[in-house]
Amino acid sequence: MHFDPREQAALRAVGLDTEDLREASERVRAAVEEDAEGLAAFFGDGGTFYSDMEMAHSASDVQEHTVDHVDIYTHGASLRGYLKFDSWGVPIEGGRVLSETTVELTLGPTVDGRVKFARSADDL
Repeated sequence: MHFDPREQAALRAVGLDTEDLREASERVRAAVEEDAEGLAAFFGDGGTFYSDMEMAHSASDVQEHTVDHVDIYTHGASLRGYLKFDSWGVPIEGGRVLSETTVELTLGPTVDGRVKFARSADDL
C-alpha cells in the first residue's frame, strides 16, 4: 500500500477500513500504470515533438524537439523515467495524458517544471 501513515489515519478517520485502503491503493496504482502506458505510446519510437518548455536563448513560446526515446516506469503512485532528446535528456518525475494529441510531463533537474508536449505545434 502506498499511502503513508498520516494519509492512512486520515482515510480511516473518514470511515475507510483496511480493505478499502487496499482497494484505493490498487486503483491509484492502476491509474498511474495506465498513464505510463499512454505516455510511452504517445512518444512511441520518437520523432519530432513540440513543447511549451522554457528554453534559454529562445524567443519562441513553442520549442521543437527531436525525441530519441522515452523510458517510463512506475512504483505505486510514482511515475518516473527519462526523456532522451537527440543531444540531451532529462528525468521524468510525473506525467499525464491530456488528450490524444497532448501530454504533460513533470521534468526534473535542468528543467524543473511541468511541460506540455504535442506532435503538432498547433495542438499546444
